Amino acid sequence: MRHNSTAANGIRRDGAVTRRRFLGSGIVAATSAIVAPYVIRSAAAKGETLYINTWGGSWERSASESFFQPFTKATGVEIKTQSPVTFAKLKAEVVTGQYEWDVTTQGQPDCVRALRENLLEPVNYKIVDPAKLSPNAITYNGIASHALGTCLAYRKDRFPNGGPQSWKDFWDIARFPGNRSMYKNAARVLPAALLADGVPRDKLFPLDVDRAFRKLDQIKPHIKVWWQDGSQSEQLLRDNEVDMIQIWNGRAAQLIRQKVPVQLVWRDAEILTVNWIVVRGTPRADLAWKYIQFAHQPELQAKFALTMDYGPANPKAFEYIPEAAAKQLPTWHENEKVAYHPDPEWTGAHMNDIAKRFNAWLVS
Repeated sequence: MRHNSTAANGIRRDGAVTRRRFLGSGIVAATSAIVAPYVIRSAAAKGETLYINTWGGSWERSASESFFQPFTKATGVEIKTQSPVTFAKLKAEVVTGQYEWDVTTQGQPDCVRALRENLLEPVNYKIVDPAKLSPNAITYNGIASHALGTCLAYRKDRFPNGGPQSWKDFWDIARFPGNRSMYKNAARVLPAALLADGVPRDKLFPLDVDRAFRKLDQIKPHIKVWWQDGSQSEQLLRDNEVDMIQIWNGRAAQLIRQKVPVQLVWRDAEILTVNWIVVRGTPRADLAWKYIQFAHQPELQAKFALTMDYGPANPKAFEYIPEAAAKQLPTWHENEKVAYHPDPEWTGAHMNDIAKRFNAWLVS
């Protein structure tokens, strides 16, 4: 994964095995063998509880099996969850001092936003040992958890000779006719428009916002649905309502496993790194950091990746993932070569403004 070492905006970055058989044997055995160095028996004696904010559904089920249950087994600390994840709730907890949860995950651009608004606990280096983490894991007052891809996908039955292979192709109505859908999210849509307009992936940021909206004007009449929820995007493609779509890689992978004729395209995908973070002021911050460091272990990240199709943030996790499965993940090296990472500082600083302009453009 790419992590630059510079800072901007005054913000410091340091502030042939089946899936079932593999998950049921090798990963479980490895997990059982690694918990000992992280045991915190004093917590068990105190009967402590840690409250974690999750995305609910399959995400929470996978996180529970991959991270929460092993942590409880190792430490005796009970974990209770609350969903969904929202930036507004993170801010509300700090403002009110009422902490319903202590730990959450946010994409790195939102971590930048949170830092700008003083919503995050700094990393506690009395607890967190960087030597137990992968290089550059600590960024924006958090520790990298996983990465997800926002990709182009299309129905193979609609394009039996091959469908669109880039955002430039997605914009090519004559060559690739059909119903289209995109994510109702400015930070994901504007880069796609610029890539369609010929901007190289390594020159995307800072975004040329005016140019992006001019390009969006061309595709707007051809977008049948601006989806807002991952399950909605999956349903659109499954039900043949759209022929091509901007979609999270995990949702496309679910369809492929269900034998829906879907092709996922990694070229021009966005790979977004997600951090575990601790809400500022929580009285359980120390316990939160113990959990977050625990969750960075490669064996645990491998299990989460295999059940959620997210890319592990710890590169050593790939040692525990069969190659066939690894090739479908965002942080697989061949996928990263043809994708881009958003600039967290630029996106975090401009997210509110571009979102307002995008929402106004949608109804204009």
